[in-house]
Amino acid sequence: MRNVTIILIMLLSTLGPAAVIGLVGYAAVKALGRNPYASPRILVAMITAFIFAEAIAVLAILMVFNLFK
Repeated sequence: MRNVTIILIMLLSTLGPAAVIGLVGYAAVKALGRNPYASPRILVAMITAFIFAEAIAVLAILMVFNLFK
C-alpha cells in the first residue's frame, strides 16, 4: 500500500509541471509563428516558465522522498 501511495503522489507531483511545460512550449511555438521578430523576448519568457515548472517538480519529489523515507 505504501508503494502505491508513493507512486500516486509522484505521478500527481510531476504531472502538473509536465503539463505546464507542454502548454508553454505550445504557446511559444504559436507566438513565434505569429511574430518571429519577437523571438528573444519569447525565448526568455519560455525559459523562465520552464525553470519555475521544473523547480516545482523537483521540490515535490524532494518532499515525497523526505516524507516516505
